[in-house]
Amino acid sequence: METLVSYSVRDGVGIIVINNPPVNALSSGVLEGLKNAMDALEKNLGARAVVVVGGGRTFVAGADINQFVEIISGQGTIPAFHPVLDAIENCAKPVVMAIHGTALGGGLELAMAGHYRVATREAQVGQPEVKIGLIPGAGGTQRLPRLAGIAKAAEMCAFGEPISAKEALAVGIIDKITDGDLLEAAIAFAREAQRPRRTRDLPVMPADISEIRKKLRGKLTAPVAALDAVEASAALPFEEGIRLEAEIFERCLHSDQCKALIHAFFAERAVGKIPDLPKNTPVYPIRQAAVIGAGTMGGGIAMALSNAGIPVFLKDAEQAALDRGLATIRKNYERSVKSGRLTAAAAEERIARISPQLGWAGFEHADIIIEAVFESLAIKKQVFAEIDKVAKRDCILASNTSTLDIDAIAAVTSRPQMVIGTHFFSPANVMRLVEVVRGKATENRVIATATALAKTLKKVGVVVRNASGFVGNRMMFPYMEQAQLLVEEGATPEQVDRALTDFGMAMGPLAVADLSGIDVFWRIEQEFPPPVGSKQPEAVDKLYAAGRYGQKTGAGFYKYDENRKPTADPEVLALLQKAHRAIADDEIVERCIYALINEGAKVLEEGIASRAVDIDVIYLTGYGFPAYRGGPMFYADTPGPKKIRERVREFGWKPAPLLERLAEEGKTFGSL
Repeated sequence: METLVSYSVRDGVGIIVINNPPVNALSSGVLEGLKNAMDALEKNLGARAVVVVGGGRTFVAGADINQFVEIISGQGTIPAFHPVLDAIENCAKPVVMAIHGTALGGGLELAMAGHYRVATREAQVGQPEVKIGLIPGAGGTQRLPRLAGIAKAAEMCAFGEPISAKEALAVGIIDKITDGDLLEAAIAFAREAQRPRRTRDLPVMPADISEIRKKLRGKLTAPVAALDAVEASAALPFEEGIRLEAEIFERCLHSDQCKALIHAFFAERAVGKIPDLPKNTPVYPIRQAAVIGAGTMGGGIAMALSNAGIPVFLKDAEQAALDRGLATIRKNYERSVKSGRLTAAAAEERIARISPQLGWAGFEHADIIIEAVFESLAIKKQVFAEIDKVAKRDCILASNTSTLDIDAIAAVTSRPQMVIGTHFFSPANVMRLVEVVRGKATENRVIATATALAKTLKKVGVVVRNASGFVGNRMMFPYMEQAQLLVEEGATPEQVDRALTDFGMAMGPLAVADLSGIDVFWRIEQEFPPPVGSKQPEAVDKLYAAGRYGQKTGAGFYKYDENRKPTADPEVLALLQKAHRAIADDEIVERCIYALINEGAKVLEEGIASRAVDIDVIYLTGYGFPAYRGGPMFYADTPGPKKIRERVREFGWKPAPLLERLAEEGKTFGSL
């Protein structure tokens, strides 16, 4: 077994190498190794300076999050970061940190304990702890202001976004960028360093960060706590600031938000390991793609493929539709250029990878063909029958359907084993989720390829089984139904949406309906009529009959101006409300969220989703569920299955069998 931390001396410079692949996380073993190496080199008369470098592809990408999980569960203690960082900072010899890849979280805190920092041009540094509900806990809120100033430190600690080496040099976090060999440049820098320069000894100038505080939205507590700790760096001596940081860090660590965000972090990684798919399943190479349908979804999917460097044939039946689609694609890329996310040359290169056409020319060379036409089973069957005639035998045939039967679509082809659902979310070039829908006949290699492609596109692929609405939309139906029923019973659309956005949802359900289109929801209702005798809202039918299709027509649950800004519309209450009782926000949240959870329990029971984490990731990445609540099934364990079951009964619904069982046995969804 390779040593986690090794050291040597070369021409008067001690070299410490961290080897904890894949990202050199600061585990307890790494910290112990660093302390031992520093102690040895401090005593070594042959070493006049020290360089610390990461082995492999990065410097240090952060602390080991598994250790935080152990602490939360009461089985571990906070690693001893400070004795190690103090040993580095108090070293009588200059210590130079050599940064490549990323220095994030504990990695940047380690780097700042050094006296100087040299980085490659491609390196990035950052304090992303807020992403998992924490603040920097190893001196980051105290050392970063001393290097970059309070305003920049506050921004980095509160928003958690990394910055480039160029920006880090400009603000004072690093001292030199090298285009040559990093280790050689760091050794040369160490030889020239006259004396140590302790970060803790640098002055901190107070600064007004009220504007940064104003930008913090939502209910996340860690960003505000991070600002409090950063501001303390100017008000308190270093040691007192470190103590305050530790107190705030520990408070955050044991918060519900941190537990939920850490769950979300690991859940996203867990969905890539599909329970019944062998780990080494081979994948088909995807060198050329094709997309059928140049509308909003098809154009977005084509952009996602092109962004990943995959050339795409984009087909539509009509020239006008093709022209509209290409105009939208160009407009999207121009927006990215204007915002500085892309250069004009890069945008043109991506546009050039998309080949618009009316016919099937070149489709015989495609490795995957993704259908993104109108959501009609009859139309999709017709398209797949045509694809089957032109595609090569090892081409994957994928449908972007959001609700329809993948097996029925596959049945019209001569190769159902090559058919799969790839349900992208709109806008497909932005949204991260892809529901990968396996049919009864879909072969493992096709499933593995679809999930690998999602990763290539920088998306999260979650494998689900074929069923009406799959997982996401299947659960969304009862959630949306309750929102509509609440309006019919006396709540206003704005109250329903506000109660759920206050809960943390990115958008209220009725605003979502208006954005997606009331006509879309109406068509889905026609395709999937509700069970006979079930209590169903009439809101969508009435809005559709009135021509109120949502934003596209200027009226739906809300009225919209020319900029699509919503306002309350008394006419909608006259049209929809059957009663006028006062409804509390708590009832709105419980009815909508518990409907979501109850349906999620059915989805699990029926095996449409393999695990509760799959549902959580689908809702976190595709439906705007608040990350700080961990996803619907993780959140369900907060009130607990027993309470949810009782409320479900009080609402007059039938509890899902799985919910009943968990309530009876006193178990949680997390125990599954």
